[in-house]
Amino acid sequence: MYDPAATDSTNFSNMTKRILVVCTGNICRSPLAAAMLRQGPADVEVTSAGLAAGQGGAEQRLAALAKADGYDLSQHEAQQVDRKLLAQADLVLVMSTKQRQLIARKWPEMLGKTLLFGMWQTEKPVSERDIPDPYQRSDEVCQLVYDTIKTASLSWREKLKDTGSNSFW
Repeated sequence: MYDPAATDSTNFSNMTKRILVVCTGNICRSPLAAAMLRQGPADVEVTSAGLAAGQGGAEQRLAALAKADGYDLSQHEAQQVDRKLLAQADLVLVMSTKQRQLIARKWPEMLGKTLLFGMWQTEKPVSERDIPDPYQRSDEVCQLVYDTIKTASLSWREKLKDTGSNSFW
């Protein structure tokens, strides 16, 4: 099975400036992941959206966990992913393989720049790198998802680091 993380030497800093983080409702995982990625390289713009977004702000329990860790989700408002948001992004990060497949079906031209947010969890098989949806789940699941997103965001921030004179940005 193909493992995209096997090419660990990939230098995303030379090619990625605008990132769109996608989940289902855009109230749990993607706003949290976006907030965490914004703490990375200053020249990276990060937004988030949902494949089935409703209205409202970030889920309260995840927002509280984020706030305790120094991330602010208070201004977040859910938004629906669309062709324009996808086209503006240099990199689209999704929380599950199913979400990547949904994007591929609706916008096949976006597949090449759509990757799993958890893809650098190389201690897990590729089939287990999805980040589960904590919506209406227990506090324990929320904490697990929070910790998983935090770990994954640190990996992405490292991959996206500006490499100084080697950066094309």
